[in-house]
Amino acid sequence: MPSVYLVLVALLSLPLTASVARGQSAQLLDAAKKEGKAVIYGSLEGDTMDAIIHAFKKKFGLDAEYWRASATKVMDRAMTEFRAGKNGADAIVAADNVMRLMQKDGYFQKYDSPTNSDFPKEVIDPNLGPRYRNVVVGVVYNKAALKPNEYPKTLEDLAKPQYRGKIVMPDPTQHTTTTQWLASLYKIMGKEKAEKFMRDLAANKPVWVESLLPAAERVASGEIPIAITYIKYAYIDAKKGAPVDYVRDAKVIGDASYITLASKAPHLNAGKAFIDFFLDDESMNLMSKLGEFVNRKGILPPLPGADKLGFVEMDDLSTKEFAEKKKEYTQIFLR
Repeated sequence: MPSVYLVLVALLSLPLTASVARGQSAQLLDAAKKEGKAVIYGSLEGDTMDAIIHAFKKKFGLDAEYWRASATKVMDRAMTEFRAGKNGADAIVAADNVMRLMQKDGYFQKYDSPTNSDFPKEVIDPNLGPRYRNVVVGVVYNKAALKPNEYPKTLEDLAKPQYRGKIVMPDPTQHTTTTQWLASLYKIMGKEKAEKFMRDLAANKPVWVESLLPAAERVASGEIPIAITYIKYAYIDAKKGAPVDYVRDAKVIGDASYITLASKAPHLNAGKAFIDFFLDDESMNLMSKLGEFVNRKGILPPLPGADKLGFVEMDDLSTKEFAEKKKEYTQIFLR
């Protein structure tokens, strides 16, 4: 099976126009080329960013480097450099919670990209810029491992005793996104229902893995029939031939992602040029083809029913709140 990167490189072999991103000035591109490259730190999947950088280089003749790690590690490296006065990154690509913590510490500068107007006003943060994608957590299941009458219809179905031992999810006492997701369930269920759901889910003894990807992999292989994971894996794994589908809840919880310019960017103009391209139509379409829920106007992920999902953003938690929630979930799930 060809890698995601190779598939996207094939897509990129189609003719491209030589025009700059909409509203992007030739002066900016000239200044960016003199700087030589843009350096990006982020948690966006490597294959996805590789394809975007490939397109960026092909279109403008500009180079870009990408250092990828978990959002927390991205923040740690960037802030350590920032405090030492030795910035390495021109822009950061990461989830909402991390970006806001960095913003509070003065890491970012405001940059109004000319592409901002192609995003709905409600997804544009005055400091961080457009929320370029929603990363949606939900229920993915293996159709071959269940009978049709056993397919879960809603997230709340996972509390039913019939699914005992048939669910895999990231460890909520260790995996930060899952901690946030559980802490935000009240936003779609109400506080009382959410608390009962967590207790009933715990009673079904879900199998724990370290993160959302291994949860999806267990379901794609048929080892465990149901996963709490990113919904996009229903598209990604189906493309690879796995008999998977996802639960189409009316409301789904997820995280938001941003790309924002560093306040002490060593390649300021190259950083701006990369952000412009990243948020422009070509890059957003590439991400959409991978099942991402991008927010640029007129682009939907190629996932059936995606346009019917009501996205609800997870709560941001402080370091203290994360510690409290992890302690609470240890008591609920490991009692």
